[in-house]
Amino acid sequence: MDQTQPRTLSDFMRARFRGVVDGIGTVLKDLGVTPIALSLVGLAGHLVAAVLVARGQFLIGGLFLLFLAPVDALDGTLARLRGETSNFGGFFDSVIDRYSEMLVFGGLLIYFQNRFDKGMVTLVFVAAAGSVLVSYARARGEALGYIVRGGMLTRFERYLILVPSLLFGLPKWGVGLIAVLANFTAVQRFLDVRQQAWNKKEKAFRER
Repeated sequence: MDQTQPRTLSDFMRARFRGVVDGIGTVLKDLGVTPIALSLVGLAGHLVAAVLVARGQFLIGGLFLLFLAPVDALDGTLARLRGETSNFGGFFDSVIDRYSEMLVFGGLLIYFQNRFDKGMVTLVFVAAAGSVLVSYARARGEALGYIVRGGMLTRFERYLILVPSLLFGLPKWGVGLIAVLANFTAVQRFLDVRQQAWNKKEKAFRER
């Protein structure tokens, strides 16, 4: 497979709307906004959304997350337009993204804990763990030289589930789907890396 082709829905959407995102990024660049500042704004917004979710204000919390969704694409685009792309910048962005997502899961955990719903508290933990493992599998795999971009539920797809579930007041459905599909995606990436490792070993054996 050509690795330059989109392999996930987020890759497809990023390629499809690149012109729009670049246009907004250019405006932000002209205003003097920095990628780090934009990432921190996103983190602060997720903190507000998490507080709203913890209080059971799902509609407003969901609207906050819907408004913040483009920030994930804009900080990387802004860095590219400003000529400030770097390994540390990518690392910083990834860490902020993980904190942002975990804040929302933390808000959901507090909400269900306050209602003594032990089953949902456990499910929120499983969803959060699966979400982290999806990102960790990619980071660890790529650090070892493998290509790890596939899978059913990347961060973009998780938000496509989570945000509507909050907007319609159905957080249990959103959390449940993410708990199952995020962990399934982590397993997909594990198997993908294992296959690549096996192919690499087999190729090395044939070339002896």
